[in-house]
Amino acid sequence: MVTINGLISDTQLTESSILAIVELAFKLKAQKKAGKGRPLLAGKNIALLFEKTSTRTRAAFTVAANDLGAHPEYLGQSDIQFGKKESLEDTAKVLGRMFDGIEYRGSNHAVVEGLAKHAGVPVWNGLTDKWHPTQMFADLLTMKEHFGYLKGLTVCFVGDGRNNVANSLTIGCLKVGINVMILAPKKLQPDVELTELAQQCAKKSGASYFITEEQSALNTVDVVYTDVWVSMGEESLYEERITLLHKYQVNQTLMDKTGKNSIFLHCLPAFHDLETTVAQKIQRQYGLSELEVSDEVFRSEASLVYDQAENRLHTIKAIMVASYYTI
Repeated sequence: MVTINGLISDTQLTESSILAIVELAFKLKAQKKAGKGRPLLAGKNIALLFEKTSTRTRAAFTVAANDLGAHPEYLGQSDIQFGKKESLEDTAKVLGRMFDGIEYRGSNHAVVEGLAKHAGVPVWNGLTDKWHPTQMFADLLTMKEHFGYLKGLTVCFVGDGRNNVANSLTIGCLKVGINVMILAPKKLQPDVELTELAQQCAKKSGASYFITEEQSALNTVDVVYTDVWVSMGEESLYEERITLLHKYQVNQTLMDKTGKNSIFLHCLPAFHDLETTVAQKIQRQYGLSELEVSDEVFRSEASLVYDQAENRLHTIKAIMVASYYTI
């Protein structure tokens, strides 16, 4: 039996809690498809605090709350005062008196920790600079649906191995016995703190954790995962990241090195074509029409990115339910 009090980072999760939430998400997804969803959070009011914009996180939390009978209220940067005219502590205490749960998405991980400390209600991390745990759950559900199991799979994250998605993917996977490989240039490999935590998780679960610059190691990989080379707010780093990562693009040549029918995952948005203004600007400046993933791979049968995106909804529903009920 598992219950969680919100979700701040992967570090608070155990193997049993991760697997229980994935299993609940699987059931909630099936119920929704069958039109048999239940308003398990009827009457609850949920605050959605967004300092960073998002398509999937906002949509998933909004629909999840509505499906569960709760009432979501979006509060963007211009709607709230914490850090400007009101302290984080004061804001958390006020919101906790009015809302039954709070989702936060922003740059500073200390903010979501402060909300959790002072609000007195479940707080969920929709992304910070250190962790992206709701994404990790969607990744695990997608793998479980495709392979039918998790323990013993091998996932390779390619690119910036220090970012929030890589951190959460690494720790979440290792805790449930999925082998993790980070394929990245030395400058973008995980820091000592994350590496030590990953090694502890690997030792406990029996999984392996491996950091490399060599693509030859891909021959054991079931899942190839990548993310954007430059995160939101770091736009000045494009030239540096392109120089560091151009050899780490996930293209068909890289996928073929796995030697098996590996799947491709990406948390989105992805720069795989020229259909966005940002991609067009990059093309004009650097002459590149694709960045972290080629359009060929992104649109291939191996790509499960839209299943993965949808699964944000179902896993967030499970996380919210597990914050109020024992599952």
